[in-house]
Order: sequence, then C-alpha cells, then structure tokens
Amino acid sequence: MTKYAMLIDLGKCVGCSACQIACKIENTVGEGHFYSRHETVTSGTFPKVTYRYIPTMCNHCDNAACVAACPVGAQKKADGLTIHDDATCIGCGACVAACPYGFTMMRDPKAFDEFASTDELIEGCTSSGAEVAKESGAPVPYGNFKVTSESLLMDAGKSEKCNFCKHLIDAGDDPYCVHMCPAGARIWGDVEDPESDIAKALADSDVSVSHPEYGTSPNVYYVGKF
Repeated sequence: MTKYAMLIDLGKCVGCSACQIACKIENTVGEGHFYSRHETVTSGTFPKVTYRYIPTMCNHCDNAACVAACPVGAQKKADGLTIHDDATCIGCGACVAACPYGFTMMRDPKAFDEFASTDELIEGCTSSGAEVAKESGAPVPYGNFKVTSESLLMDAGKSEKCNFCKHLIDAGDDPYCVHMCPAGARIWGDVEDPESDIAKALADSDVSVSHPEYGTSPNVYYVGKF
C-alpha cells in the first residue's frame, strides 16, 4: 500500500526559504499564514555557537492528534497523508488545539480582502486589488489555478494546513516545495516502494523526526546538519 513521506537533508539546505515561498504561491495561502515554515535554534556560548535552520510543515503523522480530535472526521488519513476535508469541517478548531506542532490553523475570512479592496498603494499610480482582479479575470490572480476566490470565501473559518500538494500528487507530480528547492534538499515518495528514492535514502541514513517525544510518528524525516 502506498505511504508517502518526505526526507529533508539539512546538510544540503541553504536556508533560503524558497520552500515557504513556493508553498504559499502554489496553495494560495492567505496573508499571515504559512503551511511551510522553519525553526531556528541557536545553542552554545560565543564564540562556540551552533545555529540550526530547520524547515517544517505538517508532519502527516501516523498517530495524528488532529485526526483523533476531530469530532466529525474532517481530518483523515490516506496514503500516509493527513488530509483536511472542507466539506465535512464544522470550523470548531479542535484540530488546531490538538496539533502539538502548531501546524494546523483556522482560515482567516479576511485574508483575501486585498483582492476586493479599491485602495491604491500609490494613488493615481498603482492598481488596486479589485482593479487587478477585474482586468485579469481572476479574483485571486496568483497561485494554484484550481483555487478560486469563491472556494476560499466558502471555506473561510475552517481549518487549513499543508497537504503535501495533494492536487499535484493526484496528477502524478511531486509537492511544489520539492520542485522549488534549489539545493535538492528534499526527497519525496512512497516509502513502501523499496525502489523509490526516499525508501533507499531512509534505509541508508541516520534519520530523525521533529519532537519524537510527542509520540505522533511523523512522516517528515530529517538527515544531516544545517
């Protein structure tokens, strides 16, 4: 059975945040929200200081706290992915409170107000969001073309998070952050396929996961040091 996972090589990661930018654009993530983030950890005493840059996202845990907490089954597991179902979600926020990593959030209904705004950044010079939307014929004129302003407004007030770009996976592609990493620090695939790149990498590497003490069994792995 297919089980997807991701391995991030911290030895190759250059800390450029291209993954965060790519994710935000591809998934049309609203202002102030990020599916893909990073942690920075500084330890030691000058001049012997160690700095760590750790890319993070939903870990799509085997023992996902959000799945256990959801009262209506809107968070569900499939192919190793923890997937949110907008059609079922009642916006109670139980999944947000349950996630020990803080990777699940509530969609802000005002996050896309800029596209309806008639305000100009420079009056008489720059276009307003409403004007750009009208002229382009796209109410949300960037990001994943499958997402529309109507669907975003309809789903406002419900939970959201990284889904490993399921719309790309279903089309036989990789998550967009994998494509856009300039250092090739991300390996994605089916860990149940022994011939896959990620299965081979996991077998040959000393890997770790984020906060193993949480007991969630993440499917995002790390190898090496930044």
